[in-house]
Amino acid sequence: MTVPSDQVTVRFARSMAEIDGPSWNALAASLDTPFFEYQWLSLLEDSGSAAPAKGWYPNHLLATVGGKLVGALPMYLKWHSDGEFVFDQLWAEAAVRLGLPYYPRLVGATPFTPATGLRFLTDPEANQTRLSRRLFSAIEQFCQSNGVQGSALLFAEPEFAAAAEDYGFTAWRHQGYLWRNRGFSDFEDFLATLNANRRKAVRRERKALEESGVTVEIVSGSAIPDNFFPLMQQLYERTNAKFGPWGCRYLTEEFFEGMAGAFRHRLAFAAAYRTRRRDPIALAMLAEKDDILFGRYWGAFEEVPFLHFELCYYAPIAYAIAKGIKRYDPGMGGAHKARRGFVSVSSYSAHRFFDPRMDMIFRTHIDRVNQLEKNYIDELNELLPVRRG
Repeated sequence: MTVPSDQVTVRFARSMAEIDGPSWNALAASLDTPFFEYQWLSLLEDSGSAAPAKGWYPNHLLATVGGKLVGALPMYLKWHSDGEFVFDQLWAEAAVRLGLPYYPRLVGATPFTPATGLRFLTDPEANQTRLSRRLFSAIEQFCQSNGVQGSALLFAEPEFAAAAEDYGFTAWRHQGYLWRNRGFSDFEDFLATLNANRRKAVRRERKALEESGVTVEIVSGSAIPDNFFPLMQQLYERTNAKFGPWGCRYLTEEFFEGMAGAFRHRLAFAAAYRTRRRDPIALAMLAEKDDILFGRYWGAFEEVPFLHFELCYYAPIAYAIAKGIKRYDPGMGGAHKARRGFVSVSSYSAHRFFDPRMDMIFRTHIDRVNQLEKNYIDELNELLPVRRG
C-alpha cells in the first residue's frame, strides 16, 4: 500500500476509548511485547492508573488513510516523570537550576512498564519510511503548537531509537536484563551452563525452599484462579510499602480486577504454597507473547528465604524451557540477576528538547553517559557465573 503522505490524516486521541480496538491490535500484532495491545493500554486508562488525575494525559498518535488506521503510537502529555522508569530527574533538575523549561513533555510509552518494544505501530503494507516521517513530523508539530518542551520515547526498540535520531531525537542507553533459552531440555540443562559454585548455590536454594514446606507451580490463561487477581493487588501494595517513598505504587485496585477479564489470556502466575494451605503465600505475575516471557509484579505474605529467587527467576526459567519460550525479561533490578544467569543488555530511550539550550546540554553530555552505562553493562556481564574453558 503506497500512499502519498498528503493522503495520510494524523490526529491525537484523548483516550483509548476513541480508538477501534481490533484496528489497533491489528497494528500491534507484530510486536514482541503484549504491552501495546489495546486491552492493556485501555485498562490502564479505565482503571484510573494512567489517567489525568495521576498526571498522565492520553494523546495517542493516530494515522489513517480513508478511515483505516495505518499508524499509531501510545503517547501521554506529562508534567512529571513518575512511572516512566527512565530516570531523567537529574536532567530536569539541571534545567531548573539553569532556568530552562523541561516540562511538559509528550511521552511515547506503555505506562509503568519498563520492557523494550516501543515503536510506531504500522500497517505492514504501508510505505514505512513515508509513514514514519509523517508520524515524527506530527509529534514535532504537536509539541511546537502546544508549548510542549520536549518528547521522549521510552524503552524503544533499538532500531526505532536509531531512526528517531534522524528526526532530532538523541538516544540514551540504559541497562536491562535478559535470559535466553539456548535450546535447553530442562532446568538442569540450563544449570549445566553455569560454573560449579553457582550450580551448587542454585540447587541449595531450591532444596532449602522445598524443605521449608513450600511448593511452587505456574498457572496461565484460563487456569488462573479468580482470587489471584485481588491477591496480586494486595501483594503489589505490600511490596511497594516496603520501599516507602521509593515505592512504585501506580496501579489501582481496579486495574488488577480488570486484568481478570481483559488480559488473562496473556498472563501466568508463579504461585507458592505452604503444605495444606489452600491460598498462596506469594505470587509473581508474568506476561507472555509468542516466544518471550516478562516478569511484572511479585509479593509475599511470608518472608521465606530464597522464595523471591524461585518465583521470579528459577520457576519462570523452567516454565520458559518447558514451553519453548526463547527469552525471559525479568524486569529491572540489581546485580543478583547477573549471578543467576541473566545477561545485561542495552535498552534505549530517545529524547528531543525544543529549547535549543536544553538540547545542547543533553547532546553535550549524553555520549559520556552512554559510555558509562555501556561500561556498567560490561561489568555486570563479567559477573555471569558461566562455565569458562
